[in-house]
Amino acid sequence: MSSFTRQYLAEAGDTLRQIDPATIDAVVEIVARTRATGGRVFFLGVGGSAANASHAVNDFRKIAEIESYAPTDNVPELTARTNDDGWETVFAQWLRGSRLTAKDVIFVLSVSGGDVKNSLSLNIIAALKYAREIGSPIVGIVGNSEGYTAQVADACVVIPSVNAEHVTPHAEGFQAVIWHLMVSHPSLKRVRTKWETATQTP
Repeated sequence: MSSFTRQYLAEAGDTLRQIDPATIDAVVEIVARTRATGGRVFFLGVGGSAANASHAVNDFRKIAEIESYAPTDNVPELTARTNDDGWETVFAQWLRGSRLTAKDVIFVLSVSGGDVKNSLSLNIIAALKYAREIGSPIVGIVGNSEGYTAQVADACVVIPSVNAEHVTPHAEGFQAVIWHLMVSHPSLKRVRTKWETATQTP
């Protein structure tokens, strides 16, 4: 095994040990309450986090039976809004078109969580400001404790930075670890995953 591979795996282990379990449970509680009251979950992410948002939508819908959506799954609408109104407003306007209510929850998957100073994920920031106007709860899994999401969220899991050179891969990688934990959590899981159903004796 190369020295880099050993280092990266060691970093992953250090990262996992430093994640606060209480923040995960807090997000689960909010999402469970959202399902119980008939609300929806809207996943927001950009770049690799947008791909994670698509995967999370699948899992929360199929395994946790929660109505869930991601604006980045509709490329024609996303690009039309970007072309007509600008990138910074695409998520906020999509949420407006989706008739966001206080029963719904915004779930951010992001490395920065939105950073005005460095002009990062400004569309997420605009969406969260709109969510605050509506009164929608905000949760997230992010890689920056000082980003906009972490500052305004009702509950937020922050992926610790153990190496400044690998913030993005660890943040996006652990987004998947954490949301899979969530849909497997007894408070959310409703449907057994197929492999376990097919291979285990009832």
